[in-house]
Amino acid sequence: MKKRYFFMVIPIMFIAIGVRTASSQPLAADDGKPRILCIGAHPDDAESGAAGTAALWIAKGYHVKFVCATNGDIGHWKESGPALAARRKAEVEHGAKLIGYDFEILDNHDGALLPTLENRAKITRLIREWKADVVITHRPNDYHPDHRYTSVLVQDTAYMVTVPKYLPEVPALKINPVFLYAPDRFMKPYPFQADIAVDIDAVMDKKLDVLLGMVSQFYEGGVSGSEDLLPKDEGARKARWELLRNRFRDRSRSVADRFRKSLEEWYGEDRAARVQYAEAFEICEYGRRPDKAEIRKLFPFFD
Repeated sequence: MKKRYFFMVIPIMFIAIGVRTASSQPLAADDGKPRILCIGAHPDDAESGAAGTAALWIAKGYHVKFVCATNGDIGHWKESGPALAARRKAEVEHGAKLIGYDFEILDNHDGALLPTLENRAKITRLIREWKADVVITHRPNDYHPDHRYTSVLVQDTAYMVTVPKYLPEVPALKINPVFLYAPDRFMKPYPFQADIAVDIDAVMDKKLDVLLGMVSQFYEGGVSGSEDLLPKDEGARKARWELLRNRFRDRSRSVADRFRKSLEEWYGEDRAARVQYAEAFEICEYGRRPDKAEIRKLFPFFD
């Protein structure tokens, strides 16, 4: 396969963070296709955990939206504030256009997210307005406070989205969504378990393109970067892009290797043995508890 390198400049523009962006899909489309909402803490979290599965869902005509609970405005070693938030928003938009999902960035500062009643109402409103069948987020035991509190906020909605007198101006859902966690490596109080594992080999290049488009976070190193990561020599720049591409491949390969048994459960041993790259999800105890038949409907890739 021909190697591809990405040398892109994400334009800096001032935006009204928190205002819903132009949707790539009808917000309230009633076509019977499942509706998926991926809620990450920062502009790159949902993409890292679910961009491959999102591409598979979009190909099936499912409706997918990615949400950033914060605007990423301090997630860089050099830039911060509105200028960085604008870059991060442009990077998220770039990924959304590549795959075709909708997206929204909430008006919360990076590093300052709290599980307040106001934020609970925001997340509840999002889930109701999207009429979500599936909601994906972080697990609550995570190194980053924004990740933990995003998870807590989503968990706190897992019942409230069905309560009619809570936020009565937005119709309550009649059926609770299936709430899922994306994987991590934290062991306490218990390690991530892969209830669902998805083969993303066919869309791995799309996921790579989404992640490599997040220049401020990955190429420039985010909060851990420095000028040393920005080589002036063209050969060194190509080498850095290739390093990042291989690093992302290794992460998805690691998910496939860690959760090979789950892949076997859903695809059978022969197919599972050939899977190179995967994404995995754990079913939250809150929300709807789907049986295998419903999981196959929500994830129509296993046949």
